[in-house]
Amino acid sequence: MRPARLLAALLATVLATAAHAAPRTTLTVFAASSLQAPFETLAQRFERTHPGTRVVFNFAGTPQLAAQLAAGARADVFASADERWMDDVRGKGLLGSDPERFARNRLIAIVPRTNPARIGRLQDFTRRGVKLALALENVPVGRYTRDALAQLARRPDFPPDFARRVLANGVTEEENVRAVALKVQLGEVDGGFVYRSDVSGPLARYVSVFELPDDVSLRIAYPIALVRDGSEPALARAFMDLVLSNEGQTVLMTHGFLPAAADR
Repeated sequence: MRPARLLAALLATVLATAAHAAPRTTLTVFAASSLQAPFETLAQRFERTHPGTRVVFNFAGTPQLAAQLAAGARADVFASADERWMDDVRGKGLLGSDPERFARNRLIAIVPRTNPARIGRLQDFTRRGVKLALALENVPVGRYTRDALAQLARRPDFPPDFARRVLANGVTEEENVRAVALKVQLGEVDGGFVYRSDVSGPLARYVSVFELPDDVSLRIAYPIALVRDGSEPALARAFMDLVLSNEGQTVLMTHGFLPAAADR
């Protein structure tokens, strides 16, 4: 065979192999930004057990995802950081299945590991000059933060104006929890409130954690559901089943989440 023909034959073989190996189906998952690490791990496992499928994520603040779905964005699965926004999407008739809780989380406070503001306890978040990153109030972590501050202000070991003073020290309001964590990690602020799961990975090297008292009760639950008129309902159901399975729960707990049945 002449070199030119041999090259053409090899090229045709390579192209045919590449076309055969290329993903034929895309599964689109809208998920709260706090779920990025465990969901990317689960996607790798899902793609291995479903050859020809590629999982594509849209990670963002839950209100943003809900707004996108309401505006007509196409997705197969929606995983929310709270039940309120899942109920909002459900109320608009946009779900293709009943939501199912798959994880819980905890709220914590973090400061940069260098701790330039010399914060030694939660009460120090009220000090004059302390700069805090907060999430917007309509974002799940922002609402949980404000609920926690209000509960702390009712405790005898916290000042009654604790919530007001902490909120007054907020110098930025972010659209998702990852943005809050990044501000603290980079030392752009003196502290912020994030989820326990956010410090289960590399972030732990750059921040110090302040736990909230055990009697601060926050219902931080994550629901997941199929999206109505999704293009891949069978695959979407299979992905949900993976998230809800023992395997999926193990991955979530590895990344700092709590089982769906946990109290906090």
